[in-house]
Amino acid sequence: MTRSSPFLIGLIACSMAACSNGPRLGEGPEPLSVTKLADLPAPTGADLVVASSPYHIGPFDKLDVTVFGVPELSGKFQVDAAARLSLPLAGTIDAAGLTPAQLAQAIDQRLRGNYVKNPQVSVNLNETTSQVYTVDGQVGQPGSYPALGNITLMRAVANAKGASEFARLDDVVVFRSVNGRPMAALYNLAAIRHGIYADPKIYANDIVVVGDSKARRMFQQFLQMFPLLTTPLVIGLERIH
Repeated sequence: MTRSSPFLIGLIACSMAACSNGPRLGEGPEPLSVTKLADLPAPTGADLVVASSPYHIGPFDKLDVTVFGVPELSGKFQVDAAARLSLPLAGTIDAAGLTPAQLAQAIDQRLRGNYVKNPQVSVNLNETTSQVYTVDGQVGQPGSYPALGNITLMRAVANAKGASEFARLDDVVVFRSVNGRPMAALYNLAAIRHGIYADPKIYANDIVVVGDSKARRMFQQFLQMFPLLTTPLVIGLERIH
């Protein structure tokens, strides 16, 4: 069987959607509409605090602060709900939105001259609760994980101790908000492993559900029309008022 190109599939989607919102599929308070058959769009800045590297410090993050040669000023610290960091001698620093390197520079400026002649400061993220993605369903360890660096779907599942013995690899749903609009995409991990399509990026606030028929159910009507797994299946969740 020949592979259908993303362009051809996109044309089919446009014809169904009239190149706009598309037909609604299913019934209930959140009917579905065809969005596109390529990949789940990345969230915008309004949807989340930037989750890719470099990391930006958020509320309740735990940090390792080291002032070289001055152990009294070094240690593990946690920022508060407003992402403020309180340090000996340096006082309270507004760390919200700073990268660890930028925070290290801010600490350096507070200490330099007054307390330490030539401070050398490093800041490393120890634990984050402000920028996480969630993995649920048939995985070894469901839960929330830090959205640090370049996290892909395969890595996200691996971080959750991998798919369980009975998980359906063609039943992996990613939920995401894009421009304030809830969206979902159905992925096939086996297809990704075989290079049929790219391993998609996972962002902060994403929810990944592995091998859960309840999550897959929203795609059933769509799969009857397009039983293809050469690309992800992406839909929008439209709430009717």
